[in-house]
Amino acid sequence: MIVYYALVIATCFERLAELVVAKRNAAWSLARGGVESGRGHYPPMVVLHTGLLAGCLIEPAVAHRSFVPALGIPMLVLAVGAQGLRWWCIRTLGNRWNTRVIVVPGLPLVDTGPYRWFAHPNYVAVVVEGFALPLAGSAWVTALVFTALNAWLLTVRLRCEIRALCATP
Repeated sequence: MIVYYALVIATCFERLAELVVAKRNAAWSLARGGVESGRGHYPPMVVLHTGLLAGCLIEPAVAHRSFVPALGIPMLVLAVGAQGLRWWCIRTLGNRWNTRVIVVPGLPLVDTGPYRWFAHPNYVAVVVEGFALPLAGSAWVTALVFTALNAWLLTVRLRCEIRALCATP
């Protein structure tokens, strides 16, 4: 479980690094005429993702869950792989990557890196991490609750992104 808790804490620091990158990229996008959409779903998204990390830390301790190697090892591999995919997306989008929905008029859609295979690879990383990270520590309630709420949130988010992209020349 020490490795599991270390991974969750590292993920917390990774999220802080993402927020620093996102803030810088938001300033870059807005300075170029970027338009933000979907402000209403952003606070629930922050709460949900914070809850995921908190649940990963709290549930195994409170419920006295132990590390189950047959489940934990594959889930650790998936969680680390999801982080790799997430940072591949961030690197591919460069200044255009953000935790918010900000579209800069006139910029073409990115079709390199993981985006050459599908439109929303970052959300694949979010979905995989959402079940893999908690299950690595036997936090199945956290995995279930996050996955259900995240499915709803991603539906809202994807609709918002599609509308924003279609509305921007």
